[in-house]
Amino acid sequence: MQSRGVALEEGKERSSQSKPLRPLRLLVLFFALCVVFSVISIYTVKHFGIESVVTTVNSNFQPCYYEEPGGLDKWIRPPLSLIHNMSDKELLWRASFVPRIKNYPYPRVPRIAFMFLTKGPMPLAPLWERFLKGHEKLFSIYIHSLPSYQPQFPPSSVFYSRQIPSQVSEWGRMSMCDAERRLLANALLDISNEWFILLSESCIPLYNFSFVYHYIMKSKHSFMGAFDDPGPFGRGRYNENMAPLVNITKWRKGSQWFEVNRKLAITIVEDSTFHPIFEQYCRPACYVDEHYFPTMLTIQAANVLANRSITWVDWSRGGAHPATFGRNDINEEFFNRVRGGHTCLYNNRNSSVCVLFARKFAPSALEPLLHMVDSKVLDY
Repeated sequence: MQSRGVALEEGKERSSQSKPLRPLRLLVLFFALCVVFSVISIYTVKHFGIESVVTTVNSNFQPCYYEEPGGLDKWIRPPLSLIHNMSDKELLWRASFVPRIKNYPYPRVPRIAFMFLTKGPMPLAPLWERFLKGHEKLFSIYIHSLPSYQPQFPPSSVFYSRQIPSQVSEWGRMSMCDAERRLLANALLDISNEWFILLSESCIPLYNFSFVYHYIMKSKHSFMGAFDDPGPFGRGRYNENMAPLVNITKWRKGSQWFEVNRKLAITIVEDSTFHPIFEQYCRPACYVDEHYFPTMLTIQAANVLANRSITWVDWSRGGAHPATFGRNDINEEFFNRVRGGHTCLYNNRNSSVCVLFARKFAPSALEPLLHMVDSKVLDY
C-alpha cells in the first residue's frame, strides 16, 4: 500500500510539473508567428513600397455612413430623386440660393426645364417623347399633378419618376400660383436649369427641339404677358385694399403660361411681399393666376419682360376657357395658321416667329398629331 501511495504522489508531481509546458508552447508559437509576419511585412514594403500596402488595406474599407463629397459636385449635381419631405416654406427658401459670381467654374450646359401642371394623365406624352428624343442633356422634366395620381410611365420614358411632391390646386385660386412656384422651386434645385417653361397636359410644341432651344436660350427677355387692361376683366378686378403696395397703374393681366429665365424664376419663388396681398384680395372674380406674376414682375422687373407669351391659345370662341382642338381640327392648314400671320418683337427686332407652343389639344388629337410629325408638318 505504501509503494502504491508513493507512486500516486509521484504521478501527481509529474502531472503538476507538465502543466506549465502548454502555455510555454503557446507563447513560443505566438512569437514565431510574429517573426514570420514581420519578415513578410518587411519584404512587402521593401519590394512594393509602403503606399501600395496602405492603399491595399484602405481599399477594402467600407464606411457605415454616407459622407457628402467635399468638392463642387455636391452643389452642381441634380437631385438623385425629385421626392423630398421639405415643406413649401423650406423648399422656396432652399430654391432661392443663388451664386454671386456669374461665371461658372465648370463647363455648364444650360437646360430647359419643362414644367407640366396637370391634374393627372398626360395623353399627349408620346408626342413630347418624339419632340425630346435625342436631346436628353439639354432638358429636364417636372410634373405637378394631384397628390392622389400615380403615373404609369415605363422606365424608358422621359417622364418616368419626374413627379414632384404636389398639393391640390384650384383654378383661379392662389393654390394654382403656389403649384407653379412649387414647380419652379423644384426645378431651381438643379443648377443646370436656365429656362423654365410652364405647360399643361394639353400643350404641344410647334417646332423641333433645336429650334425651340436656341430661340429661348438666345432671348434677352422672359416671356410673360403683362398688359394693362382698362376693362372689367382687367382693372375691374383690382381691389383698392392692395394699395399702396400695388397701385392700379401697375395692375397687369397676362397668360398663365410663361417662359422665364433663372434670374426671374428666383424672383418669383423668393417673393414674400406680394403673395399675401394677392392671396387676401385677389379672389374670384379676380383670378389670381392671371394677375399675380404679371403685376409683381411689372413692379420689380418690367424691363426684362417681353410682355407676351410664346404659348398660343385661341380665345376667339369666347367664354372663360380657350378653344379645345380634337381629331378633326388637326391638319397642315391648321398649323400654317397657328405658326404664321404673326409679328412680334424678339430681342427688340421684328420677328415672324412669335409662338413655340400651343394649347388646348384633346386626347383624340394625339393620332393625327403624330401623323403631322411623320409627314414633317411638325418637324421633330
